[in-house]
Amino acid sequence: MSTKVSDHVLARLREWGVEHVFGYPGDGINGLLAAWGRADNQPRFIQSRHEEMSAFQAVGYAKFSGRLGVCAATSGPGAIHLLNGLYDAKLDHVPVLAIVGQTHRTAMGGSYQQEVDLHTLFKDVASDFVETVTVPEQLPNVLDRAIRTAYARRSPTAIIIPGDVQELDYSAPTHEFKMVPSSLDRSSWTAVPSQESLERAAEILDSGDKVAVLVGQGASGARAEVERIAELLGAGVAKALLGKDVLSDDLPYVTGSIGLLGTRPSYELMRDCDTLLTIGSSFPYTQFLPDFGTARGVQIDIDPHMVGMRYPYEVNLVGDAKATLQRLIPMLDAERGERDWYEAVCDNVRRWRDVMERRARLSADPINPEYVAHALDPLLPADAIVTSDSGSTANWYARHLTMRPGMRGSLSGTLATMGCGVPYAIGAKFAHPDRPAIALVGDGAMQMNGMAELITAAKYRDLWEDPRLVVAVWNNHDLNQVTWEMRAMEGAPSFLPSQQLPDVQYAAFARSLGLTGIRVEKPEDVEAGWRAALEADGPAVVEFLTDPAVPPIPPHATWEQMEATAESILKGDADRASVVKQGFKAKVQEFLPGREKK
Repeated sequence: MSTKVSDHVLARLREWGVEHVFGYPGDGINGLLAAWGRADNQPRFIQSRHEEMSAFQAVGYAKFSGRLGVCAATSGPGAIHLLNGLYDAKLDHVPVLAIVGQTHRTAMGGSYQQEVDLHTLFKDVASDFVETVTVPEQLPNVLDRAIRTAYARRSPTAIIIPGDVQELDYSAPTHEFKMVPSSLDRSSWTAVPSQESLERAAEILDSGDKVAVLVGQGASGARAEVERIAELLGAGVAKALLGKDVLSDDLPYVTGSIGLLGTRPSYELMRDCDTLLTIGSSFPYTQFLPDFGTARGVQIDIDPHMVGMRYPYEVNLVGDAKATLQRLIPMLDAERGERDWYEAVCDNVRRWRDVMERRARLSADPINPEYVAHALDPLLPADAIVTSDSGSTANWYARHLTMRPGMRGSLSGTLATMGCGVPYAIGAKFAHPDRPAIALVGDGAMQMNGMAELITAAKYRDLWEDPRLVVAVWNNHDLNQVTWEMRAMEGAPSFLPSQQLPDVQYAAFARSLGLTGIRVEKPEDVEAGWRAALEADGPAVVEFLTDPAVPPIPPHATWEQMEATAESILKGDADRASVVKQGFKAKVQEFLPGREKK
């Protein structure tokens, strides 16, 4: 039996170590689907409910495994559906390969059914590499280069294979003119800065009395080195949201997340420092970095395209975070003097933890959404993988969950798209079937696509060694993050026709699929709800009825800003009394005395 182009595609993926392809069928990839049948479903085809979810699952798989995520879709509508997930991969710098079908070559350009100009469609999202395979001899180079580029550029790439090409007999490129041979090897490599630039960076860091470190996902492989340089410099360490799992939040000098969803200690760290070291982060919000002219800066990033663009750094070290820090640390003065800055940072962290605990304990109607996340924190398994959707839930993920060594967490950091939390968790389960995954989602994201992906979780539950996949839904009948942004940024009350959500029985829907479904309506039942979900023998949905009036207060909010927001709310917000009450209750916690130092 001859080998078809489609057979060779799957064989080559296997040779690259690809074990899963997340996709949805369609006649544009019928040749590939037939090849999967001949290949005994290797690599395993994971069927989602929607191609966008396939792309998100590939992103989640890549984020939590460090390996290539692969998704597949048919031509036309299927290819279009992939885009949002692929843009998520592009903006968060994740290696993902999309394999898409196309109409037969004989019909191309003829306005045929489902014919879309796929090169134009993918030109931006897969700008590092997108190519159409038109003859069998072209295939190995195109596929290998797409995979190699996705890894090297940490980006999505795409290959387009017309339906009739998938059915052709495969023949390898020959040793002839205008043939392009290919190879599989992707040898590891490490980029490091020059000695002179390292020496300049060491001088700047040694001269600082109040050093702040900002880490992002690019520092994830350098945990020990980041801890060492922070302790050596007596620095506080803030984390971009994509770098939340880089360092343990149990370390006394880790101030937590930075930005609108961040913590007060991170805001104070950046406000008061005289030196900034940024490692593996392209955090975009300049207003949360030190005022220009108040701090000297050094940046470490492996991508020369991304350095020097967020802050006026004096030295931009282009290199791998771990290798660069290993060379930089021995150059620093190991005998630093005063530790007043370090002690002040640690005091700020302790005080903030008291504030967050008090906020979580505040009464609400019916349940304080902060308490839901706060109650989960001590119950998190040591090897938990946590995903957060976009929306107000991301605030509670950022501020209340303590990332400890061994835990992983992520969200849509740059695109901040809704609907990624559940498919990310499913992708994580295929990357680590022996670890529990927990998705934190709002009711808006759950209605958007999370409910459908519960069907995917039910379909594949038996493949996971550790059966736990917990989907937690903050059910407040409101698109809460946008509601609060309207109040705070636009000075406008909530517009109910756009913001109010239907009441859906999420736990009951889970039970209809044979999954565990738990509905929590009272604060005293929150902890028991989490425990029941984490102890379930398979995927579980735990639904918390939360108060939409509890505000996600930014870390830099002043009394004056709170009063201005309250004034706009009182103009006509449907929930104005509760909103003002909860907002001032939350803000006042920052001014109450904290616990004594231990």
